[in-house]
Amino acid sequence: MKSIFFFALTLIMGTSAISSQELALVRDNDQFGYINKSGEYAIQPQFEKAADFSGKYAAAMKDKKWGFINTTGQWVIQPEYDRVKEFNSGYAVVMQYDQWKYINDKGETLSIPATDKVYDFDNGVAVIRNGDKIGLIDTNGKTILEPKYDEIKGYNNGYAKYKNGATWGLLNNKGEVFVPAEYDEIGDYSKNGIWARKGESFGVINNGSFTPIAGIDKIWDFTNDSALTYARSNKKMGYINGKGEWVIQPTYDKVRAFNAGLAPVNNGKLWGYINEKGETVTEIKYSDAEIFSDNGLAPVKEKKLWGFIDKTGKLVIPMEYDISSGLGFLQSGSDKGFINGIAKVKKDKKWGFIDENGKVLGQWHQNAENFVDTSK
Repeated sequence: MKSIFFFALTLIMGTSAISSQELALVRDNDQFGYINKSGEYAIQPQFEKAADFSGKYAAAMKDKKWGFINTTGQWVIQPEYDRVKEFNSGYAVVMQYDQWKYINDKGETLSIPATDKVYDFDNGVAVIRNGDKIGLIDTNGKTILEPKYDEIKGYNNGYAKYKNGATWGLLNNKGEVFVPAEYDEIGDYSKNGIWARKGESFGVINNGSFTPIAGIDKIWDFTNDSALTYARSNKKMGYINGKGEWVIQPTYDKVRAFNAGLAPVNNGKLWGYINEKGETVTEIKYSDAEIFSDNGLAPVKEKKLWGFIDKTGKLVIPMEYDISSGLGFLQSGSDKGFINGIAKVKKDKKWGFIDENGKVLGQWHQNAENFVDTSK
């Protein structure tokens, strides 16, 4: 009985490991492939061009045509398209014979209402356009919001900015109004707060009401990682909460977001870190600094090279790397440190990955992108 239980447990664990496989796009010898978190090739470099996995599939090019591969490198949709975008909500936008359309993972075309332009699916919906107005369809190709708005941005945390006339609000993915379009600017939705601007006044939205904050001329988006976001007043920056209260007064020249309880701050030419009480926890001595990762490590720069410190300010990985993007795509601060225990770094003009001990995973590459979860 024990052996049967052990076998079943092993099978479950094995299935879990497969389902949570993470792969990273790399380029070697001008060919694109994918590695696993052991640094080994999961898919040998063989494609002219390729993109990150979006769930179980990645776009790849052969003979100047695009198709989609699975996590074993097999074609699930043959390379026969001129242009493609990533899979989202079960569909990808592709171009063939100068026509854009939606296909599923079997290559079948989704029938949709007439639209002047085909947009990516996002959070289970896609924009349709009729002249100057836009609405939404669902993954069945059915209209859930008739075209009546002037603009709908991408979804963040389940909500999208929409523009009605000259003002902005937020929609859910059913096309329902979450925040009425009453604002000249509005931030992305976060459980910790939403900023907005009415006329010359910046503030936050609480329970449907706008609370202006005197003296502020810019607020950055709240994230789900901290109850605080940063704002600017009289050319100085500090942090506010979701009620619109200053928690850390604007005394810094530059700042970045809180994560893992700490945030990078700058005065003059140097950076350090503070906690959510505004207390300095590392010396302000670095030429640059990025946000902490969930594992408690942050990239810091001295002169031209980067290393990683822990929350006490101790240097745990030496200053010998670059951390800017690999394949020419822009990175946010959260992409520049450790993600699930792995950080992408550059050394001697090659890109690779290190673990939390600074050990290089596998080999160095011509270019590389961050690991993505292929089970979603």
